[in-house]
Amino acid sequence: MNQDIQQFKADFFKALAHPLRIRILELLAEGNKNVNEIQILLGSEGSAVSQQLTVLRNKNIVTGTKDGNRVIYSLRDPMIIELLHVARQIFNNHLVDTISMLDQFNGSDGEE
Repeated sequence: MNQDIQQFKADFFKALAHPLRIRILELLAEGNKNVNEIQILLGSEGSAVSQQLTVLRNKNIVTGTKDGNRVIYSLRDPMIIELLHVARQIFNNHLVDTISMLDQFNGSDGEE
């Protein structure tokens, strides 16, 4: 069972391991969108967006619902929003640590 969970986590994070996919998830966290809306907001080619949406769909991270001739994409699990928020907090913590180290480095520059 533990190995199944670890494999799920590895596959899940692998599916997130692309900047465009992360950006798509951030957009979908704001609300459901179709491919054209996502493409316009990203300023990216439709084929690139569709390719990344396919990866996210195959890993059950997003769902697509047919609406006439369009597909409306949404996050499969609202916990993704929380995960993105936590990732941003971790980034901010790393940034604060880096700035602090830089300040210490610059402060000790003239003391020797």
